[in-house]
Amino acid sequence: MWVAVVKSFGPSGFSLIELLMVTALIGIVSVIGLPLLGQISGSIALGEAARQVERELQSARMAAVSANQPMRVMFNCPAAGQYRLVELIGTPGVPAAADGVVGRCSATTYPFPAPDNNPITRPNNDGPLRTLSGQVTFTTVTTIEFWPDGTAHTNTGGTNPWPPIAAAGTNIVLTRGTKTRSILVNGIGKVQLLP
Repeated sequence: MWVAVVKSFGPSGFSLIELLMVTALIGIVSVIGLPLLGQISGSIALGEAARQVERELQSARMAAVSANQPMRVMFNCPAAGQYRLVELIGTPGVPAAADGVVGRCSATTYPFPAPDNNPITRPNNDGPLRTLSGQVTFTTVTTIEFWPDGTAHTNTGGTNPWPPIAAAGTNIVLTRGTKTRSILVNGIGKVQLLP
């Protein structure tokens, strides 16, 4: 049989000194923890932005293959921190004059969604204008062009058609504060978010 032993400690409650000590302890822990919480939220914002850009690159590759049309992802288009998936109006060998950054970045000139799906009145597969969030910026970017065979190309010398991306790939780098995240795209069209 169990016997309960109850020991009396005096009047219940806390003294003023105990309350002040607990309040001071909570204040010290808060001062130490708040900068850490800011760093964590910054890392989360950077990671989310990198995943969004990586998904846009994956979408561009899939759209190029499924629509049998070359697709580009343009960065800092029309302003810093913005990017857009666009369908080439011309061909990789002979791009249309409107395929440049100035023309295709305009969501008013080339709205999303397209007004029709007529293959004669392209573009039909442009994406919405997207914006990075949470003080994230692009630090290294280049326009990536995906062809219907799934390969990835970039403009390295001003000649058309653009050559395939080199075997080592090209990086799209995003930065927030002192932290960076990279997305690697290689010539066969593989898009990989690097740790």
